Amino acid sequence: MSRSREYFRPIPLPQGGRWRLAGGQIGFSALERLRRGQRPEIVTQAPAEVIEALTLARQPVLGMALDRPVLMGIVNATPDSFSDGGSYEPLAQARSLIAAGADILDIGGESTRPGADEVPEQEEIDRIRPVIRALADRIGISVDTRKATVARAALADGAAMVNDVSGFDFDAALATVVAASGVPVCLMHAQGLPATMQDDPRYDDVLLDIYDALEARIARAEAAGIGRPRIVIDPGIGFGKSLAHNLTILRRISLYHGLGCPILLGVSRKRFIGTVGGAERPADRVPGSLALTLAAVAQGVQIHRVHDVAEIAQGLRLWQAVNKNDEAET
Repeated sequence: MSRSREYFRPIPLPQGGRWRLAGGQIGFSALERLRRGQRPEIVTQAPAEVIEALTLARQPVLGMALDRPVLMGIVNATPDSFSDGGSYEPLAQARSLIAAGADILDIGGESTRPGADEVPEQEEIDRIRPVIRALADRIGISVDTRKATVARAALADGAAMVNDVSGFDFDAALATVVAASGVPVCLMHAQGLPATMQDDPRYDDVLLDIYDALEARIARAEAAGIGRPRIVIDPGIGFGKSLAHNLTILRRISLYHGLGCPILLGVSRKRFIGTVGGAERPADRVPGSLALTLAAVAQGVQIHRVHDVAEIAQGLRLWQAVNKNDEAET
């Protein structure tokens, strides 16, 4: 990595602004210029290719336009998820999330919580298959898996997107499956495997290290035949990151718009919310999850992976109403 390389983070504005961030509702007129080992600088100009990447309207994902926040409801078909493992019947939960207003469902059959062990492929397929087959004609479904075999089966059953928490690090064959299928893919950043990823994670500069890692993952996907308009990125909150790392990413998450892809954020009910907010039980972390979701929306993040669709949707409606710029109203 070059220590002289420059990175540009748009400084979001709730209203107005010289440019539109990723073609959405959030504007910006200034940027932070970031360089390793140096203090950020506020600038009002950036190279043309940077401005193009920051302002280019993102393509819809599973039919969802990305000029407004999109809610991806979480369906854990697992007995050991950190938040709700084994606490509900997956198909009933999926239907409940649709009724609550989910735009997309993300269905997973293998927990990737800290300390989790790998699940055999056929068991993972068997866990997710009933939900996908029952609901694929009602809503866009993303399959949350690291494995090519599982993704292939899920796509055959009706899933229309792949969400890989390893960013193609775990199973290189998954890139080939995605390329051949033509579906969108979310590439997440994670440091290490779930079983050990929270064992003292370290970075030189967490914000920029993740930018470089995601950039490399995008390049690898493109080399495999996956066009950039089909790629979504996720900085991987909680995956090989400390509390301080998570907060650093969230404070400046708009940096990742510079990669030219939609951003997906998964913070819902995570442990650091409980640590900061004083909520031991995951189910009590909904207010903190909403606070972080709104902060991310204010930085132009487009897709929000959440457990509590109804509560987050309500918060978004109020946030949008307050920030609506309607000069005709008095």
